Amino acid sequence: MKRVGLFGGSFDPVHNAHLAVARAALEGLALDELRWLPAGQPWQKSRRLAPAAHREAMVRLAIAGEPRFVLAPIELGREGVTYTIDTVRELHAARPAAEWFLILGQDQYAGLHTWHEWQALLGLVTLAVAARPGVPSDVAPEVARFGHVRVDLPPMAVSATDIRRRIAAGESIAGHVPDPVRRYIEQHRLYARAGSDPHTRS
Repeated sequence: MKRVGLFGGSFDPVHNAHLAVARAALEGLALDELRWLPAGQPWQKSRRLAPAAHREAMVRLAIAGEPRFVLAPIELGREGVTYTIDTVRELHAARPAAEWFLILGQDQYAGLHTWHEWQALLGLVTLAVAARPGVPSDVAPEVARFGHVRVDLPPMAVSATDIRRRIAAGESIAGHVPDPVRRYIEQHRLYARAGSDPHTRS
């Protein structure tokens, strides 16, 4: 039976902490495959995301070279808001014999009780929570009853919010995203303020 990880997010932009989570999940969960699932329009995000084509392209660049990483852009073509349960049901129906692991960060785990049909979701996957050693998980009691496996992460202070802020301020994002992603952001002037020169951020 194949062990398949599901790693979703807006990836706006994808960055080095995302890759650290994905690599830790590959090894810690002994996965045969990890599918990256860029979100279309997550229902809990009110902020306007970068266009789907750009986010898909950045993920593709970030995961190149690791054959166990697979880009699965199925949510990007879906009309309306994106619910994880719909994606998992579609994938589960296509490969019912696989063992599915849903990989979440601690913030996502803490809010899981607000997700659409979260109980049904946990009936289809094994929950894997990426956490830093010594950092406790704050989770609703009704979610805690289901249990989870833990993926240990090294300390890494990188976030998409800070990366977007750095770009808008003309600051360097070297070391925060893979170099091919940085070059793509500069080429397409993503997240830059109107009139700024993206090449000053290299």
